[in-house]
Amino acid sequence: MALIPASLRTRLVVGVFSFFAMWGFALSITRYSIPEEMEEGSFVANLATDLGLDIRSLEERKAKLDVIHSKNYLDINKDTGELVIREKIDRESICMTKTTSCFLKMDVILSSPVRIFNIELEIMDINDNAPVFRRKTMHLDISEATLPGERFSLTNAVDADVGANSIKTYYLSESKYFNIDIQTGSDGSKYVDLVLSGNLDREEHAVHDLILTAVDGGVPPRSGTASIIINVLDINDNAPIFSQPVYAVNVSENSAAGTVVMTLNATDLDEGTNAQLVYSHTLYTSEKTQELFSLDPNSGEIKVKGVIDYEESQSFEMHIQAQDRGTNPLSGHCKVTVFVTDLNDNYPEVTIKSLKSSLTEDVSVGTLIAVVSVSDRDSGANGEVELSLNRQETLPFRLSKSSEGYFEMLVSKPLDREVISKYDIILRVTDKGVPPLSENETITLEILDINDNAPTFSQSFYTIHVMENNPPGALLTSLSAFDPDLNENQYLVYFIMEKEIVNTSMSMLFSINPENGDLYALKTFDYERERDFLFHIEARDSGVPPLSTNCTVHIIILDQNDNTPLIVSPWRAQGSVVEEVIPRSTDKGHLVAKVIAIDADSEQNARVTYQLLQISDSTLFSLDQYNGEIRTTRMFSYRDPRQQRLVIVAKDNGQPSLSATVTIKISTVEHAMAFSETTELPLDYDMFTDLNLYLVIGLGAVSFLLLITILVIIVLKCQKPKPKAIKIPPANRNSVISRNSVISQRSSTIADSTLISSDAYWYSLFLAETRKGKVVVRQPIIPKGAGYFVSSIPRSIGPSETTDSRASTLEQGPRRELP
Repeated sequence: MALIPASLRTRLVVGVFSFFAMWGFALSITRYSIPEEMEEGSFVANLATDLGLDIRSLEERKAKLDVIHSKNYLDINKDTGELVIREKIDRESICMTKTTSCFLKMDVILSSPVRIFNIELEIMDINDNAPVFRRKTMHLDISEATLPGERFSLTNAVDADVGANSIKTYYLSESKYFNIDIQTGSDGSKYVDLVLSGNLDREEHAVHDLILTAVDGGVPPRSGTASIIINVLDINDNAPIFSQPVYAVNVSENSAAGTVVMTLNATDLDEGTNAQLVYSHTLYTSEKTQELFSLDPNSGEIKVKGVIDYEESQSFEMHIQAQDRGTNPLSGHCKVTVFVTDLNDNYPEVTIKSLKSSLTEDVSVGTLIAVVSVSDRDSGANGEVELSLNRQETLPFRLSKSSEGYFEMLVSKPLDREVISKYDIILRVTDKGVPPLSENETITLEILDINDNAPTFSQSFYTIHVMENNPPGALLTSLSAFDPDLNENQYLVYFIMEKEIVNTSMSMLFSINPENGDLYALKTFDYERERDFLFHIEARDSGVPPLSTNCTVHIIILDQNDNTPLIVSPWRAQGSVVEEVIPRSTDKGHLVAKVIAIDADSEQNARVTYQLLQISDSTLFSLDQYNGEIRTTRMFSYRDPRQQRLVIVAKDNGQPSLSATVTIKISTVEHAMAFSETTELPLDYDMFTDLNLYLVIGLGAVSFLLLITILVIIVLKCQKPKPKAIKIPPANRNSVISRNSVISQRSSTIADSTLISSDAYWYSLFLAETRKGKVVVRQPIIPKGAGYFVSSIPRSIGPSETTDSRASTLEQGPRRELP
């Protein structure tokens, strides 16, 4: 191949055209033109400058060159940003067809972010190929009867170059009998016919040797030659004639082999063997055309022989001659042009250029997921394509056309992993042919979790009933919350929200397993001291930042029959017998004594009834089972013993019931002088006066302290801030109100019937009687620390702080704490 002249190199121009822009990256088409056969390492263009890129970004963003449907003849110098020749380019090996333009298409791809630049490199032809005849020697037989002007087809020369470098003209060596006629085909190629210019005389000149020269239009021009040997034959003076010189016919692509395209019809006026015609392709018919179509030499029928593809060639030309069988055969010529009709026989193609396989669920709307390119090799409506997403479900994605054949897939709606964690996105590309053809491509997109869901309890308010005297460490219940997030975002930790009750932290009373929410009691509860607890439990996940929620827990302590009734009247020493003295003249129904017992339990466990366990004479005394009054049922007779013994049992209504007994010894006397349980203390007047003085001072001091206490309580109640209302679910509100109603009713009943505080008892014990300067004082022995209180104030519906909030209408000291 000849070197490129310097004058030609100076005329080469590099053109750059920018077409389209895409979101997130720019897509453009840049065109360059270079001559073929440039040396390796030759400079083509400065990509960094032309594409507006920093030279350093070529290396940092991993620039690479992707050549489409061809060998990679070029390379990018990342140090200089130049596009250089990697290997010599032969235009004729790249572009097989005789087209004036020849392009190499390639993409320059950058990452982080992704950018794609389309490059089209036009390979310009140089005159590096000389014309070549397919047949170096051509033999022609011409009858001497041939008239001047007769034309003979010659084998034309071919030149691999195109444009101005292709064949420009033909020259024939000097002859007085022949000249040539040059014709131009539809594709611009030159054909030459040998024309008889004079009458032939075989006897004078039987053989004519001519030289045919083909010259191209290059600078400098190149040429090729062929030898023409003409034999002059004897007369066969009528040549075959076709009905028309040019035929045009249509055939569909993919037509089956054997399909008849057309039948040629030529006539010869001669007779006999000179009129018998043989059809054949001339040398002007390409070998590829002859491979696709067959010609019957006898009938002139043209049939499909190979596979016709519109995308490879849209038309074919066949140059056909009809030659007679005369001694000196004559021939007629015609041209048949076959136009191929396109069918929708190519499926559209979809290609994923750039894809994100996973996204976090908090990505913003408009985030780029993938770049998709579509194409179809068909033409017209058959080559027009549409891209769509699968329509079976509504997807939070959309397609946006960025340029011709390119689409962006973007996020169109907010994503929620808890609703859908993975998407199988089907891209469907369909052409507009009849019938339409389509192709699918599936993209799998995984949605990654973020901590966007707080834990939730199954209910916001829990009511837990706990029987008193529970063992420490007993499991009360299991509180579980649910978090729909994943991994560490759903790992929950449970806490008791700290709250102090009379300087006692909730964490000292209850414990919760931080992993599974099991709630435990850390101490043994006593219903007589603590009735209920109200606190909050928090569930917190392990996300960043963590999310939490809480629920309200209401612990209600249930009473257990764990307190034995205590007989407070009549008082007696431990294990001693109470003695009562009554006159024998007592009437029927006389009140002998009254047994009073109290029970620290509540409700049925505190309901005390009285029964006679043992009695000396059942006909003499009766016992009221509810108020404990012992009365005579008849008058004493002289036969009745002077001493009667009664064993009274006080029993509560619990399950199982608990009881206490008292033994009363009743002695009868003729006159009511004194009582066995009393002690007569003859006192002087001065001593009696001192005792009364002490009693008055004591009662006054107690009354004064009681008044001061009441005033202080009133002041504190007026100044105490109103407690915040705690919302209780309707399901629990009725139970709480009902429970407090029962407590209030029970307290009132106890205060009004069987329960008497020690203050009232002490008051009754210290009554004094004067009898002729003497005082009789009842001096019972009271057990140490036997202090009790009775509550008749209904509890508040809202959460109580501690059991110390209970008020007592009757209180005396010292107080005995119930076990």
